[in-house]
Amino acid sequence: MAREEERIISRDCQATVVPSGEAVTLPKGSKVNITHRLGGNFTVVWDYGMARIERENVDALGEEVQTKPDQTNRSIEHQGPPDESAIWEQLKTVFDPEIPINIVDLGLVYSMNVKEEENKIYNVNVTMTLTAPGCGMGPVIAEDAKSKMCDVPGVGDAHVELVWDPPWNQDMISEEGKMELGLI
Repeated sequence: MAREEERIISRDCQATVVPSGEAVTLPKGSKVNITHRLGGNFTVVWDYGMARIERENVDALGEEVQTKPDQTNRSIEHQGPPDESAIWEQLKTVFDPEIPINIVDLGLVYSMNVKEEENKIYNVNVTMTLTAPGCGMGPVIAEDAKSKMCDVPGVGDAHVELVWDPPWNQDMISEEGKMELGLI
């Protein structure tokens, strides 16, 4: 298990409360403990609970902001449909902030398909679920998945649909995910 790192927030910082999904501002000078560094985002614990700080705001933790690829240049350079394995790899960089396993290995992604639209533009559609229907982080996780898929050369746009059937259960976790969680 990774050890927590205490940090002081260097500026007012936008974050998302876990698990409710509410937006919050962590005030400058707040003490936080980093619990996860997952997919460029950070999960922290502070006086009022747990929050997720997205990659654009990690400088407030004294971390270097990871820049996103320049999508304009990537689209111009890419010809044809996106590489589906690259899309799956991007989905493996998306995490539920409470569980240190990516959404693919957690078994949350039910389907992914690439569809050619007009003018050879390719859109990606993903159907996924969450570990619990009441999880307020659903829209945050879905937006993270969409953003990461749009980083793949050739992807014009992405759409994530949250579904509840079939309901998620631990049997859906991949062997790799089960090993990471200590379930096998």
